[in-house]
Amino acid sequence: MDFNYVCYTEEKKIVEGIISASDEKVAEQILAHSGSRVLSLKPIVTFMPSLDKMFPLFYKVKPAVVVMFSRQLALLLESGTDIVTALDLLRVQTSDHNLKRALGQVIDDLRSGLRFSDALSKHTQSFPPISCRALSVGERTGGLEVVLRQMADYIEKETKAAKNIKGALRYPIIISIAAVAIVGLIVTFVLPAFTGLYEALGAELPTMTKLLMFIANWVNVNKFYILVGALAIVGGIYLYLKTPEGRLQWDGIALKMPLLGRIRHLNELAHCCRSMALLFQAGLPLPEVMTLVIDSSENRVVKQGLTDVKQAMIKGEGLYRPMARSPLFLPLMVQMVAVGEETGNLDTTLTAVARNFEAEAEDKMGAFIALIQPAVTGIVGGIVGFIALSLVSAMYSIYGQLA
Repeated sequence: MDFNYVCYTEEKKIVEGIISASDEKVAEQILAHSGSRVLSLKPIVTFMPSLDKMFPLFYKVKPAVVVMFSRQLALLLESGTDIVTALDLLRVQTSDHNLKRALGQVIDDLRSGLRFSDALSKHTQSFPPISCRALSVGERTGGLEVVLRQMADYIEKETKAAKNIKGALRYPIIISIAAVAIVGLIVTFVLPAFTGLYEALGAELPTMTKLLMFIANWVNVNKFYILVGALAIVGGIYLYLKTPEGRLQWDGIALKMPLLGRIRHLNELAHCCRSMALLFQAGLPLPEVMTLVIDSSENRVVKQGLTDVKQAMIKGEGLYRPMARSPLFLPLMVQMVAVGEETGNLDTTLTAVARNFEAEAEDKMGAFIALIQPAVTGIVGGIVGFIALSLVSAMYSIYGQLA
């Protein structure tokens, strides 16, 4: 975000200019660090946002690139390289244009007096707020390279969990689309030709063929209304899911779906445990840890459950007791949190729980893939087989009647 400023400098001069910062407070800190006293600071309102704000996905740095960048930066900092020089080296070496662009802006912000975590937080589409907050603590404690490695591990685990779910769903989606396209071509072009042939011969058709012809004729006559109706249903569902009630209901269904529900549940809890462990290791207080974890969760049911735990924790109940009252948190997680609170090793126990949930989710994902592939293939084969059998039986019936 850009701001117009008016400052009184150390040379006793009044200067005007434009400064970029994530918010007004950060802009004031940058100007104060340069030795200027802020007289006026106003945000610049633009009617045409920048391209990176209009199309954030095109400017997002890939998680694998962020992981590599974090580990390389940690290595350079451990070798004694200052952060600006290290970032400049990585900017020159990287082949990723989005990372090169982001690092250029981060370096400019650092030279203007902004802290590394604050400069990085301006690129939230590439660097999660949880990571930036952990880096902020690492800067203050002098353990920035340690937090960078922890951040790399965190992003790597999160990316792997997301890829597992997408990979499992990719095959049935592709097969389903191909099946719909094939059946559509058969119904639109193949069956009408056979229908005309059968009507010209005037033969008595088998019941299965009559049913197929009826369905094909009905689809051809009402295909416009079917398309409009399907689009209306999909659009209505999409708009409903955009509402808070719809999103909450869908997120609840996603956690209870057969097969995939357990996998989603395990991945959500693993994300919570790993995020809490990362922030707790960085040295953040537990209330702030819970706030950041709640903000990072994309499932509204999990978000509400964590909010209830946080409110009970603030009242002095700790983490174990409010978690035990909710069926959302699995027994292993509740027991390990209790052990972590008693021993003071909450980050270690949460990391162990995250690994356990991720391993179980990966096993169940493998079983789901092994089950869904033959199931989808069988369904598609059944549909195509029904059509083929209907046509062949009709032809044999016609031959028998003509003979």
